[in-house]
Formats: sequence, C-alpha cells, structure tokens
Amino acid sequence: MKKTLTKAQIKQAVEEAYAECKDIKGGVNAHYIPYLANVNPDLFGISLTLMDGTVFSVGDTDYKFGIESVSKVLTAILILKQYGAEAVLKQIGADATGLPFNSIFAILLENDHPSTPLVNAGAITACSMVQPQGDSWGKWEAIINNFEALCGSRAEVIDELYRSESDTNFQNRSISWLLKNYNRIYDDVEMSLDLYTRQCSVGITAEQLAICAATIANKGDNPVTKQNVFAAELAPKITTLISSVGFYQHTGDWMYTSGIPAKTGVGGGVLGVMPGLFGVASFAPPLDDAGNSVKAQAAIKSIMNKLGLGVFNGDTVEIVD
Repeated sequence: MKKTLTKAQIKQAVEEAYAECKDIKGGVNAHYIPYLANVNPDLFGISLTLMDGTVFSVGDTDYKFGIESVSKVLTAILILKQYGAEAVLKQIGADATGLPFNSIFAILLENDHPSTPLVNAGAITACSMVQPQGDSWGKWEAIINNFEALCGSRAEVIDELYRSESDTNFQNRSISWLLKNYNRIYDDVEMSLDLYTRQCSVGITAEQLAICAATIANKGDNPVTKQNVFAAELAPKITTLISSVGFYQHTGDWMYTSGIPAKTGVGGGVLGVMPGLFGVASFAPPLDDAGNSVKAQAAIKSIMNKLGLGVFNGDTVEIVD
C-alpha cells in the first residue's frame, strides 16, 4: 500500500510524543558509572532527521551526553568499511545473544565467539580490528573521524566520563582477556579495551544521533552535510545488526511494539533507523532493567505508532512538503 506523510505530520508527531512522554517516571540512571549516576534525570529530548536534511527537534537536543553503547553502531560501520561484511561476520558475528550487553556467559555459550559488534564483547573486538593495527592514536583518529562524518559535526570525549568509565570497567576487562584467550582480540588487549572505553565516553547530542541514524537510513549519504560516509550496500547490514540486538534481551519486544530498528546506550540515548525515510534519536537518562532509556524508548515508539510506520508493514511511504 502506498502511504503519504507530510513534514507537518511528522513534526506534529515528534512534538506530541515529547508532550506525552516528558512526565513519564520510572527507571534509574546508570548508577554503576559515577558520572552517569549524577546526570540530571529530568533531561529529555527528541530529534528526527529526514532524507532531505530537514531536522525536527524538541527538548534537550543540544545537551551532550555519553554516547555509551550507541557508539557500537558507529564503530561497526567503520570496520564494515575497512574489512567488508563477510570478514566482520567471520571475525565477530551477527547473532543476538538474548543476554545482557556485558555478558561473559554469552561468549562461552557461543563457543568463544563475540556474537555481534553491538554487545560489549563484539565491540571490544571491533576496536581491536580498527586499522591501522598497532597504532593507538591512528585507530582513535579513524574512530572519531568516522563519528564526526556520520553525525555531521564535531565529537569529543567527555574527560570526566572517560575517567569514570576507566576506573569501573572491571567486567569489560574480564571480557577482553577472555576474548584474548580465544584469539578473538586482533590487536593489543589493553589498547583495544581503552579504545572501546574512550569511544563510549564521547559526548553526543540527540540531534547528532538523529543525523547519524538518518545517514544509515539514507544508505551512507549524510543528508545534512551531503557527504558519502559509507557504501550503500553496507546500510542493510548495519540496520540488520541493530534490529537483531539493539535493545539487548528486550529486542524482540521492542521490534514487535515499535517497528523500528533502534540501538540504546546506558547514557540514556536511543538511535532509530527507518530506512529510506528518517533517522530519529531521543535522550533521557533513567534506564529500565536492561539498560534502555525508559522515556526515550517510549517517545520513539509513540512517534512510530502515530505515523503508522514500521519496517515490516510493507507500505511504500512518501514524505512530501
């Protein structure tokens, strides 16, 4: 079925979702990382970017929060660019674990395999794969330059968050050395863990995340800067990864009720990709028991339901002025 939406309808859906969700209670900040525990829990914003570069934003969309696990999407794109889809499948994988994002048990269940670059184990492995090998600074430049190309503007580490993460990353340290034991770390272990910790500590805004999501939805072309960031054939690969594990053990419920592939982070951000139509992001710090923002996921779900959209609906959708 062919469906037509106007920009005014989309803008209205964003504004109504914000109004409906801003007073939602529930969830707690990521208390195990001191910096995140102290972020104002009342912050909330929604941003949506269309394929022509139009941006609709409401609320705290210029506040820089810790990107955390949403960074896994961006670095997965980088290694897909550097190695190709088949190599990433072979060296990391593309399976959902059905377990928490920081699970050690998942590695053992997968017979030493990290499973996907969108959980901690696979993301640390991804950082070890980033080229140039053996060069910490060169790797970081590749990571942060890729972030900026996807988001269309400057991105920097929040130093206090980076220190806070580094002081509390005991679980990820265990994961890193277990992967090393299974020959699934492809560069220096401590360097790879540090790169992962650093990328999770990048400060990002909801508006930047929406532009990043729109770049994925637009098959690698940033709709705001007009820069080609990655090859079009990689877009369905990254969107598939997001749709399979973006909400960790709650991913199936999320896809069933929202219809949009989305990736969360414990900093409170959620990035959603509606292929060919738009990228959307929301931010609110309090999280549910799986580490997903309570308010941000409600907001994105509200937008999707108001617009009657979903990746499995089978509709041909056109957005007009």
